[in-house]
Amino acid sequence: MNLAIVDVGCGNIGSVGIAFERFGLTPRVTADPAEIAAADKVILPGVGAAGYAMEQIRARGLVEPLRALTQPVLGICLGMQLLFERSEEEDTACLGIVPGQVRRIMPAPGRPVPHMGWSRLTVADPAIGLADGDYVYFAHSFACDAGFETVATADYGRLIPAIIRKGNWWGAQFHPERSGPAGARFLERFLAL
Repeated sequence: MNLAIVDVGCGNIGSVGIAFERFGLTPRVTADPAEIAAADKVILPGVGAAGYAMEQIRARGLVEPLRALTQPVLGICLGMQLLFERSEEEDTACLGIVPGQVRRIMPAPGRPVPHMGWSRLTVADPAIGLADGDYVYFAHSFACDAGFETVATADYGRLIPAIIRKGNWWGAQFHPERSGPAGARFLERFLAL
């Protein structure tokens, strides 16, 4: 399988690559639009700021090539947020593949921001390889609102879409590469698409 990890100049590229190596794959980290388009599956990684990541995507000429992808694509954490229309983080226009906006998580007693740690999932579609009650690892300060594309949520003072799916586009707000057996099951299901 030809797996491309989009080089957006920031993020968790190393840990994501290692997660897929556990499945016997050797992902290619690339910003080449032709290599990305030719891949069987594409990963849009994330850790960082929306404004900087979109600036890098634009500078590398990747906005339209990414929007045109028809193979399975998985956005992880910030990579998922970049699939939406806008982010409040630095008031950033994102890729616009999924309708909606990414908003700052508001801190509250017992719920510091960033949301870092293990949260339990509520799963609407078991086809994603996860079940109600599975724990996954989050590390984020922004999250999209739940919408039609949401297939799993976590509760952090408001419902946090943990997984979205729209056609060939998948997104995980949590870090499957850091989420133990549950994260591995999710990645395995994505690879089976």
